Amino acid sequence: MTTLDRRKFLKVAGAGGAATAVAACDQPTAPAVHEAMPNLSWRMTSSFPKSLDTIYGAAETFARVVREMTDGRFQIQVFAGGELVGGLQAADSVTDGTVEMAHTASYYYWGKDPTFAIPTCIPFGLNCRMQNAWMYDGGGIDLVNKFYAGYNIYGLPGGNTGAQMGGWFRREINAAEDWKGLKIRIAGFGGAILSRLGAVPQQIAGGDIYPALEKGTIDAAEWVGPYDDEKLGFHRVARYYYYPGWWEGQAMLHFFINLEKWNSLPKAYQAIIRAAAKTADTTMMAGYDMQNPGAIRRLARAGAILRPFSEEVLDACFKASNDAYAELTANNANFKTIYEAMTAVRAEGYLWFQLSEQTMDTYMMIQQRKDAL
Repeated sequence: MTTLDRRKFLKVAGAGGAATAVAACDQPTAPAVHEAMPNLSWRMTSSFPKSLDTIYGAAETFARVVREMTDGRFQIQVFAGGELVGGLQAADSVTDGTVEMAHTASYYYWGKDPTFAIPTCIPFGLNCRMQNAWMYDGGGIDLVNKFYAGYNIYGLPGGNTGAQMGGWFRREINAAEDWKGLKIRIAGFGGAILSRLGAVPQQIAGGDIYPALEKGTIDAAEWVGPYDDEKLGFHRVARYYYYPGWWEGQAMLHFFINLEKWNSLPKAYQAIIRAAAKTADTTMMAGYDMQNPGAIRRLARAGAILRPFSEEVLDACFKASNDAYAELTANNANFKTIYEAMTAVRAEGYLWFQLSEQTMDTYMMIQQRKDAL
């Protein structure tokens, strides 16, 4: 074979070998990906109405991300509260397998066990940054899922409101005695604390609050904050808008997934669900932070009267909360385990935040009041 022939042979052989290698690599890859990504269709019930684009929207964000990350192989259809089951029956529908998953607030189900309240929030608990630190980097997700497993549920963080307002009142709250006899719509464990102060808590789904407040069935109502409260029109039926929502220094929502369905998912789909939930979690908080400033201005112009809870009122609520926690930790092992993990994060978090966040924020707020920003 001449030198020229040898070169031609090597060139052709090299090209053919490369093509063969590419073909060999290509052949098993596509089927493996397809096997790992089966076609699935799930239903998710929300506890919230479609009109609340921030809260209900977090479920839609989650479903969209799952769909896009699986190239449409995993479809999750979102239903508003009441379309499949009532907003406050979402957890039960996941436990019994009526739906594969729900987007809800864990504290709605504290009547089953007060421990359900902690993953969302409890009075005088964590702020949003601390809650995220605990959940994502402090073992919180795994800890609360040991509890949820008893209800055939696997849970993941699914959005946050940040610190909430204290709600809308038909009359002023100037002293701790003013809680006595007050009928207030309030979710979660906060109602149990207010009942110790003489209030009469009512747990009413979001879409039913306005008519109850308008008709005088209740005297006050808390929901979330300016952006959502404006949409629900509470300022038209109650004048006084109190702050802060001491029972919700943040409020973390959750995606509840039927535990058997979760365990049956391919690992790739479990990873995608975790990523989608985290996207929904951060997107929801960002949405509130962008929308609340404008909403509070509009509400004030519309006649809302802003009132802070006095230190006397807050002290009475703080004491009542701690009394309740002492009783629960003495009698409920699940509550004790998760509560003590949360309060350890709280003690360290506020030690740090008073040096960094508070000092910086306080100075910048002074500049804002001077119209210097």
